[in-house]
Amino acid sequence: MKVLFASKNNGKIREVKKILGEAGIEVLSLNDFEDTTDVVEDRDTFLENSMKKAEEIYDKFHIPVIADDSGLSVDQLAGRPGVHSARYAGENASDIENNEKLITELVGLPSPHKAKFISSAVYYDGNNYISGYGELIGEIITEPRGNNGFGYDPLFIPDGYDNTLAELTLEEKNSISHRAKAFRQLKTKII
Repeated sequence: MKVLFASKNNGKIREVKKILGEAGIEVLSLNDFEDTTDVVEDRDTFLENSMKKAEEIYDKFHIPVIADDSGLSVDQLAGRPGVHSARYAGENASDIENNEKLITELVGLPSPHKAKFISSAVYYDGNNYISGYGELIGEIITEPRGNNGFGYDPLFIPDGYDNTLAELTLEEKNSISHRAKAFRQLKTKII
């Protein structure tokens, strides 16, 4: 089985190829194609954004598509950055800029800064949507640690761990991550 993962994010692509590759699913990404444009994530929920991405990419390439929308929800910030996680500090913001904005907003608020990563993954074949969902509960720290991972990983310590996601190996992260949970759930529904 071959699917197109609607992403150009190399960190996500590595994670998803590893998860779905275990089931013999060949994962292509938008990096394998020319003339790709980013899908505007303007919906209100992670599920709606992932469905929109899957449908638009399928309509362009006519290959079964998997898409996800993931983000960080911080309790003390009323769920922000939420669906705006990738562009929290503005359009085309870097991971460092997004992390700095998050840290700035948490200054002065009492620890711990409880948070969760959320991921909604969707498979779309032109007719049907199949979805998976995952969460990872933890807390935010205000001093980044670790060089693995991407996004908010250097600031996020999962419950039950002493290390940030960016200090874990890819295998350790994939065993617990929100995205891994969503894509494992999705994998069981599409194979």
